[in-house]
Amino acid sequence: MTEPQPAIAARNLLVRYGEVTALDGASLEVGAGRICALIGMNGAGKSTLFRALMGQVRLDAGTVQILGLAPAEARRTGLLGYVPQHEAVDWDFPVSVRTVVAMGRYGRLGIRRTLRAADRDAVAAALEQVRLTELADRPIGALSGGQRKRAFIARCIAQQAQVLLLDEPFAGVDRPSEALISDLLRSLAAQGVATLIATHDLQAVPALADEVALLRRRVLAHGFPAETLRPERLALAFGMDGAAA
Repeated sequence: MTEPQPAIAARNLLVRYGEVTALDGASLEVGAGRICALIGMNGAGKSTLFRALMGQVRLDAGTVQILGLAPAEARRTGLLGYVPQHEAVDWDFPVSVRTVVAMGRYGRLGIRRTLRAADRDAVAAALEQVRLTELADRPIGALSGGQRKRAFIARCIAQQAQVLLLDEPFAGVDRPSEALISDLLRSLAAQGVATLIATHDLQAVPALADEVALLRRRVLAHGFPAETLRPERLALAFGMDGAAA
């Protein structure tokens, strides 16, 4: 019987920035309907791995496929969605929450980006799902940290993305928003969406993630949370044993 194609397939990635090696033989597969937590210290290569999965960095070696497609094609067709870190966004840019969510539909529109009835319905449904309908016309910068994260997840929902990359989704987020985001991700996973979450919140991982990948320029361990988060493996990932990764 043929094995199902992984939603995310990164194999033997090598990425260098000049003399700095950011990824060194990193390999990771995530299946459809799975939530994988990506854990590592600052500088471990998490952001570079995300950029590689989105096709935004040149690979010195290795391959990336998203649902069997090149990353650029997966992004163009709306299959790949991304929720950035708080620091990666210009919150002073004058754009409404509704417009941010509507951006998830742009790949389906023509050059004039005119929303059709079906697009407006998808945006409204996504806003309702993340409980931001009443704030839809506010500037995105006027929202709290948790509300902003929910707006970007709504964009991915409106986009109908099948693979999600979330960069520190719980940083600066209040507990109610964290619970809502977790419930949303579990709901999307039940619909077959694959999610990779870069996070430092080790306490939240066992309840949320199906699997964990420990990264330190390469994937040191990948498996069920209880097994992968054992102290000796965390020591390797966070450099507390003095061993090189």
